Amino acid sequence: MFHPLLVAFSLVSFVLAQDTALQIEAIEAHFTNAGIVPDLLATFAPTAAMSVSFDGVGVIQPGQPLSQSQVSPTPSVTVASTNSSLGSNFTLAMVDAGPVGSDQSKGQTRHWLVNGVSLSGSNGNETVSNASATAITEYAGPAPPSGSGAHRYVILLYTQPSSFTPPDGLSSPNVGVSVFSLSDYVKSTGLEGPVAGMYFTVEVGTASSSPSATSAVETSTLPVPSSNGKGGTATGTGSASSQPGTSNGAFVVKSNGAALLLGAVLAVGFA
Repeated sequence: MFHPLLVAFSLVSFVLAQDTALQIEAIEAHFTNAGIVPDLLATFAPTAAMSVSFDGVGVIQPGQPLSQSQVSPTPSVTVASTNSSLGSNFTLAMVDAGPVGSDQSKGQTRHWLVNGVSLSGSNGNETVSNASATAITEYAGPAPPSGSGAHRYVILLYTQPSSFTPPDGLSSPNVGVSVFSLSDYVKSTGLEGPVAGMYFTVEVGTASSSPSATSAVETSTLPVPSSNGKGGTATGTGSASSQPGTSNGAFVVKSNGAALLLGAVLAVGFA
């Protein structure tokens, strides 16, 4: 005879893992549709879903258009993983990838770079902690040039290897905002990943030219990972456009079947 509460808790964990897996697939699609892959990142295969929250705004959606004032405070960052462990040391970075179609060969403006960050909490919701980290560049809110279009601000979390050694010029705290090459930095330090990422857009004034078009991410078409390794189709609905300067829909996953089953198990358990 099974214990209904144990079954219920197991089911909750299963549903949360499913939702996290879908969020990971969704952000992969967003990065590709927004041109972040392959322009800024050659590849992007995250193993965790990142959540970014600004005071007064709350948790943001991928590609969400925000104002300078909304993103001026340092955001809080959490990650959820389907793996048992992501590691112990990480590097957190935020760069300005410019409008869609920007030439990345000239480098990116670095708005945030912290080495030695850690994770606290459970795998379901781990907070990125800077308590014992080294802030090379403290968070600096976006300030794109007026009329230059919607700039993509990309936040990335990399696994930091034990052999990690920062390059000259970026090894001590309080380095101001400046242009550097993210890809060169990652390659020279041996950073692995990124294991998670998120992005938002900020635009000041009216662009004098139209950015390259991007397509919407239809989350209802994303495959749902299952415990037997086979994928189905997401039962949830929702779409989020990666088009800069437009409002993005929230990523929503509806686990209707699991919710009904969970309700039935709980009903039996307390009957």
